[in-house]
Amino acid sequence: MSVFTEKTIVVTGASSGIGRALCLELAGEKARLVLAARDAARLDAVALACEERGAQAMAVPTDVTSEADCHALIGKTLERFGGIDALVANAGITMWSRFDQMRDLSLYEKLYRVNVLGAIYPTFYALPALKKARGRIAVVSSLAGLTGVPERTGYAATKHALFGFFDSLRIELAGTGVSVTIAAPDFVVSEIHRRAIGPDGKPLGESPMVEERIMTAEDCARGISRAMARRRRLWISSMRGRLLRPVRTLLPGVVDRLTARVLKRRRASSGDPRSP
Repeated sequence: MSVFTEKTIVVTGASSGIGRALCLELAGEKARLVLAARDAARLDAVALACEERGAQAMAVPTDVTSEADCHALIGKTLERFGGIDALVANAGITMWSRFDQMRDLSLYEKLYRVNVLGAIYPTFYALPALKKARGRIAVVSSLAGLTGVPERTGYAATKHALFGFFDSLRIELAGTGVSVTIAAPDFVVSEIHRRAIGPDGKPLGESPMVEERIMTAEDCARGISRAMARRRRLWISSMRGRLLRPVRTLLPGVVDRLTARVLKRRRASSGDPRSP
């Protein structure tokens, strides 16, 4: 029996990408799932797929930038299942643009509202139930939360903020039995890249990544699920990511150059006209 069998788990950003894959992964372990995202139709489709795998699933259309929506999400979860054993703060958006080419700076506020407040709000309202259950918090950050990434200034800033907030929260929760796991995936196949916002404030419409060369959302979801189950502090999806932290401390300039080079290679191999 899985540690998640018949446990109530709330997942934000559940309608696509890593969130959808994680819900399907947990459904196979017969969890009780509460799925949150803005797109009600897609959310219902994921909930149905989870039920077909043997889980109980409830879709709750939620805008994570709304404190009231997040409060309601947790309230509906408690009303239906009576408690919360785990919260996965996964909802997020990204960007692809040099800072000096930005034409709509409101994007930075949007990034913070979705990526940072969209994790803080549900965590706050779920925390009493999580303490009662000695439960788990998992937050999906990124390798961009551990180092700067060119053309993703706002995204990297928000992912750094998640590390700061949830590392601090973990210390506050010492002795409560509530664990905090931060996931730092490398590039993952996800609609987040196609929806990435460009310098004009509009979605790119296509991924700048060579997706057959990067981790699938399903593999990422399995890694996050295992890390949650083991109550790990940090899960990094790739070997280069695991090497990043000590190397950055010793040779920060080398990491900067390597990060820039990786992005240039990915753009060139994808045929992106913005590649040098």
